[in-house]
Amino acid sequence: MLDRLRHPLSAVAFAFLLTAPWVATRLYVLTTPSLDSPEALLTTGQVVAVSGLAVLGASFLLAWGAETAEKDVPRAFAIAVLAILAVAPEYAVDALYAWNAGANAGTAEGARNANLAVANMTGANRILIGVGWSAIALFTIYKARTTNDPAVEKRSGFLKDVVTLDRGIATEIAFLLAATAFAFLVPLSLGTFNGGGAAGGIGIVDTIVLVGLYLVYIAIIIRGDVEHEEQVGVPGYLQSWSKGPRIASVLFLFVYSGLMIFVSVEHFAHGLELLGQDYGIPEFFMIQWIAPLASEAPELIVVAYLVNKARSTAGFNALISSKLNQWTLLIGTIAVVYSIAAGEIATLPFDQKQVAEIWITAAQSFFAIAILTNFEISLREAAGLFALFISQVLIEFAIILSFPETGSGTFTAFGLTLPNSAEALSIYVLYAYTVLYLVIGGYLFATRWNEVRALFGRTVTTAREAFGGGTQPESAD
Repeated sequence: MLDRLRHPLSAVAFAFLLTAPWVATRLYVLTTPSLDSPEALLTTGQVVAVSGLAVLGASFLLAWGAETAEKDVPRAFAIAVLAILAVAPEYAVDALYAWNAGANAGTAEGARNANLAVANMTGANRILIGVGWSAIALFTIYKARTTNDPAVEKRSGFLKDVVTLDRGIATEIAFLLAATAFAFLVPLSLGTFNGGGAAGGIGIVDTIVLVGLYLVYIAIIIRGDVEHEEQVGVPGYLQSWSKGPRIASVLFLFVYSGLMIFVSVEHFAHGLELLGQDYGIPEFFMIQWIAPLASEAPELIVVAYLVNKARSTAGFNALISSKLNQWTLLIGTIAVVYSIAAGEIATLPFDQKQVAEIWITAAQSFFAIAILTNFEISLREAAGLFALFISQVLIEFAIILSFPETGSGTFTAFGLTLPNSAEALSIYVLYAYTVLYLVIGGYLFATRWNEVRALFGRTVTTAREAFGGGTQPESAD
């Protein structure tokens, strides 16, 4: 009996069992005419618990599928697929707001949904770096004490231990930097305060550039070499199968886990929003921070699983790949969904607050990329990423609780005359952190210029090899 429990398929069965209560709930609702949603059957707390278990189980199935796929396709491509499926819930949530915005274009409801779409997108991107990258780096170094992870290097000094990254991730970092540079221009699409109440917008040009960047990236990595790393546990067992059944198992795990995440996470996120509102947390804050935190959960679970297996390099590759697809495909598809709902090629508008949100998100990305230019992230750098992220969120939350949303008048603090409005004060905070991120990131780029040149040299070499253009001299790296 004990041997059966140790069999890899027992772990697969357990992961499927975690999703079973949510599957049963969905099927019961579908076959009961008097019920229109799981929320009509379960309490909010029950919805969060059952859908959350489904997300957890699906995350393990997704990770096993990606690891098994590495035997037949380039690792970077397998991880890119994993990254897209893991953050699919974020696409679904953002698409919902973008669709509502397009369907109600030109109205106050449309403007509200457009702003929520941007807020959800920027929140998800900042959480991925501020919580995801930093927490996984800290967890990796912590776990290295027992896993002997070869990617972790002990160094003398305060918080000097580092996680070293695979230099093959240079392509992802280079494309992420290009997308980040373009993101600073996104709010300028409509021109600041164009008279219609919008301060900026995401339009067809943004879609073409950002989606185009991602397609070029995929075209490069899919031509990479297949590197087989000996696996253990579930992936090792599935990789021992013959090619036909192995590929079928990978496709099944990808489809099932992706579908399960897609149908679970929106209810999980919405349930968390309702629980938050019960405690007086404003809707906008919930949409920007709590909902994205829930929709990013599968990705973080998958990466934590990889780190726990001493595969931190693959874990960080997945995190960086997720950031790249969210920073390109997610922004690009928002405008497409908005245009379809509006019935014409249109630009999704947003207000001045969202301009500041996009700029701070781009600045945080700029800083995070600067950290990775030497293919390392130290405890100190991870702590800095998290501290900057969480302090900005807490300050903004305190402002929301302390000031009226659109109050009038001013007050004086620290010798400065400030507006008596939560929205205006929040914008000041966002701009201040944007400058801080840019200054620190700029300093890192300046002091690591040789590493930056080597990173782009490696990316050019990879691209040339992918498209049959030969290789550069070794000195490029």
